[in-house]
Amino acid sequence: MTKFSTTLAAALLMAASPGQTAEAQAQAHADEGDLAEKIVGTWELVSYQVEDKATGALIDAMGSAPRGRVIFTQDGWVAFNLEGTDRKPAETDADRAALMKTLVAYIGRYRIEGDQWITQVQTAWAPEWVNTEQRRSIKLHGDEADVMTPWRIMPNWDAGRLSRSIIRFRRAR
Repeated sequence: MTKFSTTLAAALLMAASPGQTAEAQAQAHADEGDLAEKIVGTWELVSYQVEDKATGALIDAMGSAPRGRVIFTQDGWVAFNLEGTDRKPAETDADRAALMKTLVAYIGRYRIEGDQWITQVQTAWAPEWVNTEQRRSIKLHGDEADVMTPWRIMPNWDAGRLSRSIIRFRRAR
């Protein structure tokens, strides 16, 4: 981003948020730029848990040793592919259907808003996600990223109940 466009964006942000001080608005914009720069690269999955909203129970929806990557590009693309533990090749249509319960995958353009990345999904393992926005809160701690989804009904687990995913990534080496 050029210095002019950064200044213009900060000015527009300040005009659009009259309840905040100029310093708070400028800091929010700087934090977004900082997060956008820090997430670029490849991140490997460390853990994936799902919290059931009604019970508070934590579920290892992807098993004890899931694998996967999320890749953020400098030019605003994200590719997200996560797989459950010990997936085996399918031998039947029922096996192939069962494999969908241990997969989350999508690609799209992303942007940063505050502490969230928002993806405009262009392709996905679940067709109902195509042309939707997926929001994820993200907190960076050095080479680790803690990610949380909003409450929602996932197409592949928790039997149609509200849940949210709690995910940890580590920067790939």
